[in-house]
Amino acid sequence: MFDLTGQQPEAQRVFEAARAVLDGKDPRQLVREADPATLYSNRVGQVLCCSQALAGWTLIQRHLSRPVIIAGYSVGELAAWGCAGLLTPEEVLRLAVLRAEVMDAAGNGNTGLAAIRGLGRARLESICHPHDVHIAIVNSGDLFIVGGVRDALSRVCDAALKAGAARAGMLHVAVAAHTPLLAEASRRFGAALAQLNLPLHSPADVRLLTGIDGEVVFDPPAGAGKLAQQISRTVDWAACLDACRATGAKTVLELGPGRALANLAREVLTDAQVRSVEDFRTPEGVVKWVPGAG
Repeated sequence: MFDLTGQQPEAQRVFEAARAVLDGKDPRQLVREADPATLYSNRVGQVLCCSQALAGWTLIQRHLSRPVIIAGYSVGELAAWGCAGLLTPEEVLRLAVLRAEVMDAAGNGNTGLAAIRGLGRARLESICHPHDVHIAIVNSGDLFIVGGVRDALSRVCDAALKAGAARAGMLHVAVAAHTPLLAEASRRFGAALAQLNLPLHSPADVRLLTGIDGEVVFDPPAGAGKLAQQISRTVDWAACLDACRATGAKTVLELGPGRALANLAREVLTDAQVRSVEDFRTPEGVVKWVPGAG
């Protein structure tokens, strides 16, 4: 993480903003020295994920042909608002901390998420319902993220495998994000977003998608409501990818961390060139690859 962006002048504002909400710790140093428990904690994890996306965006934003489509997965949707120019890096990272805090407060300390692949949605929901487990994220194909109490998640994973799932297992997430169990977190986060002085309109050359339905945000104050709802409602990432396909997207770049979203995009956007920032060895390589550069 931050291998390509760590020394880039454009990204320094992001790292300073992250340091301010990480008790003075430099995120570039933190990812190399902190133990896994710290890195996977809700607060640190959300700040690092947003920092990675914002820093990656600084590499390419001046070089892109327009219009652009921007979508974010889970907390990445908050970072996407920063990339779209609706929030400053400082606002994004302060909100990432608040988001983590209200989610932790709403959780009971024994909840989490699991990934299940190989079952249709209706079949999976029939397995989840008796255990009070919920569909948290709908991905392309037959990959779903489900959330609930950890013991119940374990039972759902076992039942899914017996029903023919190709894969089912717990994720390193200690909160049942994107499920009704976090309704109070959505309320509190929405109240904080309502206090912001958001632009009345999104930039004309940016199509920012909402995670719960893949719709374009034209009215940021109204869109902020969906950004808050996303904490306790199912994220429909498949709808976001379908929206990208419907607009004829030919190039897709995952800002990271990781390559998982790029892999999912390839399954849907079969005619597009799809890469992740982490596929490149140098910042210059990323810039040369994106449409509009040069």
